[in-house]
Amino acid sequence: MAKKGDKRKIIGMVSEESGERIYYTTKNTMNTPEKLSLKKYSPKMRKHVVFTETKKNLGRNEAPKR
Repeated sequence: MAKKGDKRKIIGMVSEESGERIYYTTKNTMNTPEKLSLKKYSPKMRKHVVFTETKKNLGRNEAPKR
């Protein structure tokens, strides 16, 4: 359970190429207000691709609609 006033939020990471969301992490929103982008391994693509931040509460393994 998160403490009251906790500045760390849970975020989901969405693959830029396949649109899958398999990684979740936390970040401090006060120190890094911009979207997070990390290069991580995608088992579906079998290579390292860029994963960008999205909200955790979207549908399961779905990319946001643009």
